[in-house]
Amino acid sequence: MTDFEYGPAEFIVAQFEGDHPSPPVVQAILDLVGSGTVRLLDLLFVSRAQSGEVTIAEFEDVGDDYGFAGITLEASGLAGTDDVDDITELIDPGTSGAIMVIEHTWAKDLANRFFAAGGSVVHSERIPAPVVNAVLSEASE
Repeated sequence: MTDFEYGPAEFIVAQFEGDHPSPPVVQAILDLVGSGTVRLLDLLFVSRAQSGEVTIAEFEDVGDDYGFAGITLEASGLAGTDDVDDITELIDPGTSGAIMVIEHTWAKDLANRFFAAGGSVVHSERIPAPVVNAVLSEASE
């Protein structure tokens, strides 16, 4: 049986005010990593000035300063230049963002089990939480 070293990975882009993540944002990421819910593969930070100028800060350069001491990225550099360039367009002027590449640890196990059984995951799509909640709220009315 083939055992995947990594499961499916997902880009998550979180936007926030200021030039770096607040302590509660950092703590949310640390809690998910610490609980084993996700594995943090890559993380970098983007700031977009009001003028539109973009500054990218690599985790290795600012991680300790932002409160991520002791965290090691599992696959630093997985977010390629083209990915980052596309994603930075999502960040509003005057705000910053964290670009995370995470592995959902449960999905790795599922992918391994499907593969071992002769199957594979052929499609996966994440529906944002606000959309799910809005649709289900409307359906229950």
